[in-house]
Amino acid sequence: MVHFDDTAKDDKLTELRKQEEEEFLQVMADKYGIPYIDLNPLPIDTAAISLIKEGAAREALVGPFQLTGKQLKVAIFAPTESKTKEALASMEERGYKIELYLASHASLEKVWGRYAEVSGATKSEAGVLGIEGEGMETLVGRFKTLTDVSSELETAFTSKDARHISKIFSVILAGAIGIRASDIHIEPAEDLIHIRYRVDGILHEVGTLPQTVYHLFSSRLKLLAGLKLNVGTESQDGRFSIKIADLEIEVRVSVIPGAYGEGVVMRLLNPQSLNVTLEDLGMSPRLLTLLEREIKKPHGMILNTGPTGSGKTTTLYAFLKKIYSPEIKMMTIEDPIEYHLAGVSQTQVEADKGYTFLEGLRAAMRQDPDVIMIGEIRDGETAKVAINAALTGHMVFSTLHTNTAAGAIPRLIDIGVTPKIIGSSLTVALAQRLARKLCVECKKEDAPNEREKKIIDEVVLLIKEKTDETMQTTKVWRAVGCEKCNNTGYKGRVGVFEAVLMDENIEALLDTIPSEREIREVAKKQGILNMREDGIQKILVGATSFDEVERVVDLEKE
Repeated sequence: MVHFDDTAKDDKLTELRKQEEEEFLQVMADKYGIPYIDLNPLPIDTAAISLIKEGAAREALVGPFQLTGKQLKVAIFAPTESKTKEALASMEERGYKIELYLASHASLEKVWGRYAEVSGATKSEAGVLGIEGEGMETLVGRFKTLTDVSSELETAFTSKDARHISKIFSVILAGAIGIRASDIHIEPAEDLIHIRYRVDGILHEVGTLPQTVYHLFSSRLKLLAGLKLNVGTESQDGRFSIKIADLEIEVRVSVIPGAYGEGVVMRLLNPQSLNVTLEDLGMSPRLLTLLEREIKKPHGMILNTGPTGSGKTTTLYAFLKKIYSPEIKMMTIEDPIEYHLAGVSQTQVEADKGYTFLEGLRAAMRQDPDVIMIGEIRDGETAKVAINAALTGHMVFSTLHTNTAAGAIPRLIDIGVTPKIIGSSLTVALAQRLARKLCVECKKEDAPNEREKKIIDEVVLLIKEKTDETMQTTKVWRAVGCEKCNNTGYKGRVGVFEAVLMDENIEALLDTIPSEREIREVAKKQGILNMREDGIQKILVGATSFDEVERVVDLEKE
């Protein structure tokens, strides 16, 4: 008796049917005057498939497979099908010039299969793209060190399953969240793509991607961030959000063309990392007391200065949280909104729609606020409106790009503010930097070397003059490195601050249009530590190291 293998017979029949369909479509192609195409050996462009949702593409039996500018190649099965006509008309209405091809179900399945590579994107309540899915929370919990991320990425790179791009993407994001990185940098080089995390202000490499994988990764990222997939020669900005339990982390994406491909920086706006109090910032007791008094005043202006990434916005948020009360109205104009504050009306600058800091401030003034926070004063017009607000019964918090607290006044004059009204409106100019804190588990006590000793002795005398405080000068602490701090010797950051209070002596200088040096000299009498002195004080109590303070503050001279 002969036994037939049913499975083999079914496979043979399926193959025959596929072949018959391909041959039938070649005949129909002549009838309709539409060229036949077999997509199985051809690459599918993810930019093309992103133009229609997977469900709609399957229902309409269409498969967009190549996009060049506005020229779109689309495979269809039945040109007379009403759903097919509707889908094509919808794409044409959006300005795409469609080139049609007849293709079999097998070819269309090849197109639809690519949706698995770019799936997982959903609209969040805020209208930005979000990554959701089981396991993200668990994945984040697995990453404690940079080594954990590197080994998991290596595993994801070597994985050969259909969703390995999604796995790589998830590991890169979850790793950054798990070890509290503020940014993810993806940098193409000649042979490999380098992935680096910025942790406590310093970049660390966690892995590399081959160029072939990066093309697919880049397409998935662009799709999530709402960027143009077919543009690779100009810079683009986008965003998406990640939901983990009740926490929503917004990711700002910047893409810029380079010699070896597009470089990407993803900035993670994690509400938990910004949720610090005024007391947590690391201010000296005298400065903290002074600011607590000044921010509670009914009107005036407090400016925080420093370079990008020095923690200025976090400090302004801490001010708002400190004085929050249901009895006062608070408004912010930000770019972007980095942390959502309960009870505060927050608006976001959208320059392309004409909503600038200036327009936002003018609109905010019509809302009768008691406290206004302006993310940044960039020009004279915004500065004048902000100062006018401070003069008319509002408390204004803002930031300004200068290097020192004393430099805020010449900067305001430089952008067109009348010197005389600065004295009536500005109450405090603050400046800050962020230094990494020594890891408490592994820091090592040491004696200062000859150069360090000379600087410490000089600065401690200045501190004593201002505060009458006596400090030890024989010990400093060094970074060592252990598992808990990713072998860096540091964990977390602390602010290094200085401030200039607008008093009668500073106000008397304004008529002469003073230089930064002149203001700093007069401000010495106020008894507030400058950044050099504040940094040395933090070194001598073991909060941070000499090397780390010197990285952000010039300790050599006044």
